[in-house]
Amino acid sequence: MTKEKKGKPSKELPLGFVDRQEKELLVRDFIISNIKEVMIRYGFQYLETPSFEYTDSIGKFLPDKERPDEGVFSFKDENKWLSLRYDLTAPLARYVAKNYLEIPKPFKRYQLGTVWRNEKPGPGRFREFLQFDADFVGTKNLQADAELCVMISEILEKCGLSKSEYIIKISSRKITEELFKKININDNKQKLIALRALDKIDRLGWDGVKELLGAGRKDKSGDFTKGANLKSKDIETIEETLKKKSPETEDLIEILKIFKGYNFSNFEFDPSIIRGLEYYTGVIFEVNLKFDVKNNKGQVIQFGSIGGGGRYDNLVNNFGNYDAPATGISIGLDRLVYALMQKKEFKIKQFKPVVICVFDKNSINEYINIQTILRKAGFSAEIYPGESKLKKQMEYANKIKSPAAILYGENEIKSGKLTLRNLSSGEEKSIDIKELANEIKKIISNNN
Repeated sequence: MTKEKKGKPSKELPLGFVDRQEKELLVRDFIISNIKEVMIRYGFQYLETPSFEYTDSIGKFLPDKERPDEGVFSFKDENKWLSLRYDLTAPLARYVAKNYLEIPKPFKRYQLGTVWRNEKPGPGRFREFLQFDADFVGTKNLQADAELCVMISEILEKCGLSKSEYIIKISSRKITEELFKKININDNKQKLIALRALDKIDRLGWDGVKELLGAGRKDKSGDFTKGANLKSKDIETIEETLKKKSPETEDLIEILKIFKGYNFSNFEFDPSIIRGLEYYTGVIFEVNLKFDVKNNKGQVIQFGSIGGGGRYDNLVNNFGNYDAPATGISIGLDRLVYALMQKKEFKIKQFKPVVICVFDKNSINEYINIQTILRKAGFSAEIYPGESKLKKQMEYANKIKSPAAILYGENEIKSGKLTLRNLSSGEEKSIDIKELANEIKKIISNNN
């Protein structure tokens, strides 16, 4: 028998997952630091919930199948299904129910965490991504909803956007509820299909959405999505209603009055805003960028919103009889970073190490002494970690964009001085070790 040849594992990633490199991560850290600063100023508490939840705890909006494999990543553990969280709101509802007697009401929390979606990926749309959420739980006061819109605007401007580069679109789910009553849609499944269709107006336009409200739609890849099977006259009524230009529901009229008190005007009423999830009950909002976003090939893409949210007054009640009306906002941080890095150049300090070249392993104590001096002075420094000759060591230093390399060979050790090479200019100078920190400071200052 011939032995079966073992194939090598793939070096490629599954679709919808990406490796994120240092520059993107540092920009993301910068945005996160701005978010945290604003959250503290607005009085929100920081919370973290686990990545996994029992599927039935977050599963009200998942497909009713033997294995909940659409929309989420799940596995069975001791006869119970566990799922990676697909958002941060459902876990918050579970947390509030569990800790209802201990937490203050209203409860204001913010959270940063990774979420996972087992769905078809697209440009700037991932199956694993970092999300930021801020929520008020335990209040029906629309001051909370208004403050979320004002707050996210402050965050975007703190991250470098001008008012002309983003817009908050607002609407209310009461519009669609009244609309469904008008055209006699009573079946919850049909309502949900219609809502999901309407949530795609920005991406597909009305022509594509009308197909989804009707029999269904086939996309460019050939995939067919079943429609809501509405009558053509009902589809016309929906389109006519959602193209109106002025709000008529009480909640929207009230929130506009509150916006005036904040002197907040960077919003527009758009009744076609839906927010796809079933649990919204009132005011909804969506955050959209007003500049072109390109893919890795330099092509302008339909990017969609970077986040949104709204009022969900009944979600905590899934766990029992709790008085916990709520409103919240979610921002896809990775999507925001993806877009912002195209819009502006972030001057993020990247602390690259000074490289101490190795000439003789027997001189390791001298190299450690130099490294210690630099680190105590607050600089990033490393003894070359490989086993190559000087040429390769210099190639390494240049590739990691080190500001300088230190040469301390036999001649330097004898003279008591080291050679410092500025890797930006190529200039070399012989200096005393006690002068090293000041010279490195000059090089880094000039490079910046």
